[in-house]
Amino acid sequence: MLHANYAWVPTVSRPSQLCPFKITKRIAVQHTFEKNDSLLATSALAGSSMSLSSSNSRKLFSKEPYSPPSWVQSLGVKPPAQRMVLGQLPTPIHQIQVPELPSGAELWVKRDDLSGMQLSGNKVRKLEFLMADAKEQGCDCVITIGGIQSNHCRATACAARYLGMDSYLILRVGAEEVEKDPGLDGNLLVERMVGAHLEMVTTQEYVALGSETLGQSLKARLEKQGRKPYLIPVGGSNSLGSWGYVDAYAEIEKQMEEGNDMEFVDDIVLACGSGGTAAGLALGCRLSGSSTKVHAYGVCDSPSYFYQFIDKILQGMGCDQSSKDMVRCVQAKGYGYAISHSDELEFMQHIALSTGIVLDPVYSGKALYHLFQEMKANPKAWEGRKVLFVHTGGLLGMYSKASQLQPIVSRGSQVTRFPFDDIVEDNVETWLKQG
Repeated sequence: MLHANYAWVPTVSRPSQLCPFKITKRIAVQHTFEKNDSLLATSALAGSSMSLSSSNSRKLFSKEPYSPPSWVQSLGVKPPAQRMVLGQLPTPIHQIQVPELPSGAELWVKRDDLSGMQLSGNKVRKLEFLMADAKEQGCDCVITIGGIQSNHCRATACAARYLGMDSYLILRVGAEEVEKDPGLDGNLLVERMVGAHLEMVTTQEYVALGSETLGQSLKARLEKQGRKPYLIPVGGSNSLGSWGYVDAYAEIEKQMEEGNDMEFVDDIVLACGSGGTAAGLALGCRLSGSSTKVHAYGVCDSPSYFYQFIDKILQGMGCDQSSKDMVRCVQAKGYGYAISHSDELEFMQHIALSTGIVLDPVYSGKALYHLFQEMKANPKAWEGRKVLFVHTGGLLGMYSKASQLQPIVSRGSQVTRFPFDDIVEDNVETWLKQG
């Protein structure tokens, strides 16, 4: 058993419990959850913009009726009746100028990294529907699972605390780290500040048992303790959570109608780590009758895996069409999930210096990097196209890559000693004497 009262983090550790994961009984459950969730981005606006201010009619942390767009009526299931107000919506859209674009191409950014709730990015939209369901069922705590720097887990912990609920996070780490205190780096700091209960598993245990088995085991244990937990899948990516991005597509559609600069978009591009965001956007495009193409750049697993997983989500939403007809899944994991190579990090630095937008190394950075690689390899396919990149957030996870980024960032950001040569010497001596 690990003890939380480490001398170097005494204040945070007391309310935030840390322990190795316990499996008291093997629960045979089909592995339907998805891989980890973690990192992404945020920063300043650049170029032309078509930003709608956040709606003043939304009362934060309250339930509101959900009014779906009219084009969802063709689905075979009813959309959710309500959602919890967690996000600062709508998020803005603006154009960025980068020299590498093919002739006539435009790149716009949907700033879901600015959705609010402690920089929670795309997770906010999914959690609005999931947390409403949890409260409707009378649950007093939530469970979810992800990697050690999971952006989704941190967002869930924040949402739970906002709504007066406890959170239990099953976090995946290497075997050599599972018995150690994980520290306060990046997302972990926020999770532990809001009192999340952390249960650690190794990557091998996660692969062997599957995320749903782990989640159901913890749920059964909490129920024996008299709790009423609500289990949220990895990334919040199930049929209910994905309604957040059906609604997001309706938001984009409205922004195109009201904006002066971006009246249409040929392509929507996003990072894909758990499938829910891609499923919701693809379904919104299809039901609305749009000709816009959705491109999901997978940062883990394989395109075939994501097609199968998105199919399951769509079926649960009443859509029997194949995801292959609705979304293009692209391999973009590079060296592997959450593993960055120098070219990706150099590209992220280039985008930050060019536009002020900070991407993250696990999701948005990989997705946009591989989009630009495609454009470079086949520029004619992208010439004259208006591309909307969905920035899905995750800035806090950037801190886990600090050592790799240090030499890259140092080249673009100079640090020098302030020169006092042009200040009168007598004034400097007087100031130094005064302390």
